[in-house]
Amino acid sequence: MKLEPAKTILQKSAHGERWFGIDYNMNLYRGCPHGCIYCDSRSACYRVDNFDTVRGKRDALAILERELRARRQPGIVGLGAMSDTYNPFEERHGITRKALELLDARGFGVSLETKSDLITRDADILAGMRAGVILKFTVTTADDDLAKIIEPRASLSSARFRAMKTLSDAGLFTGTLLTPILPFITDTAGNIRQIIRLSRENGARFIWSMGGVTLRDNQRDYFYNQLDSHFPGLRARYVSTFGNRYFCRAPDRRLATIFKEECEHNGLLYKMPDIIRAYKRPPSLPAQGEIPFEY
Repeated sequence: MKLEPAKTILQKSAHGERWFGIDYNMNLYRGCPHGCIYCDSRSACYRVDNFDTVRGKRDALAILERELRARRQPGIVGLGAMSDTYNPFEERHGITRKALELLDARGFGVSLETKSDLITRDADILAGMRAGVILKFTVTTADDDLAKIIEPRASLSSARFRAMKTLSDAGLFTGTLLTPILPFITDTAGNIRQIIRLSRENGARFIWSMGGVTLRDNQRDYFYNQLDSHFPGLRARYVSTFGNRYFCRAPDRRLATIFKEECEHNGLLYKMPDIIRAYKRPPSLPAQGEIPFEY
C-alpha cells in the first residue's frame, strides 16, 4: 500500500445534522477496492484519481492524535462515507483500529459505515466506547449473486447481515443503509421487503434510504460502462428516463410507502432525526428538512 502525504485527518462536518448527527469527518484511506458500480466517490469533485487503488495517509495516526488534542469539545466522528475504512489493507495494518482507540481515549464517538465484515474485529473497542456509536451496513440487495455484480469485491450481503448480528449481540447500535436503490435493478418491492426483514432478524435498530441513486460526471460514465457490461440495454433506459439528472429516483413511487410501512411493521426507525435521537439523544434536534425517502 502506497502512502500519500496528509496535512489533516479530522475535518469539521458542515452537514452533520443531515447525516447521522456527525460533528467531524475522517478518512484514513484514499480510494476503495470494493468496485461498486455506482460509487459516488468516483465523482470528479472529490479529486481521487485511480479510485480502485487504496492508498494510506502518511503519519495518519500521529496527525489524528494531534488534532484530537486540539479539539476542546469531543463529538461524533464519521468514518467510511468516502472510502470504506475496512479494506483489505486494514486487516494487515490496523490503522482504523488504532484510530478508534485514539478517539475513545479522547471521549469521541463514531458514526461508521461499511460493506465489510472485518468491522467485527473491532467489536471490543466499539462496545467499550463511552460516547455515541452508530454502525451502518450498506446493503443494496438481499441477493448475493446480484451483489457480486454490483459490489464485486465487497463482503457479500449475507456476510454483512451476519456481521450486523454479531455487533448487535454485542450491544451496539446497528442498522442498514439501503442506499443507493438502483432503478430497474434493485428497485423492487420484494428486494425492499427482504432487506428490511433481514435487517430486523439480524438485530438492526434502524434502516435509512434515499430512494434512488446519484449520478454525476465520472461516476455516471463508470456506471453506464458497467451497465453495458452486465445489463445490456439498460444504459438507454437510464438516459431516456433521467437524462443528465443528478438524483435518479426509483420510478415506482409505491416503494416509498412500502418502505415506510415495512419499517413500521418491523419496528425499525427510518427517519434521520429519530435515528440520531436514539443513538446519542441530543438536547435538541434540527427540523427534518429535505431528507430523501422520508415521508
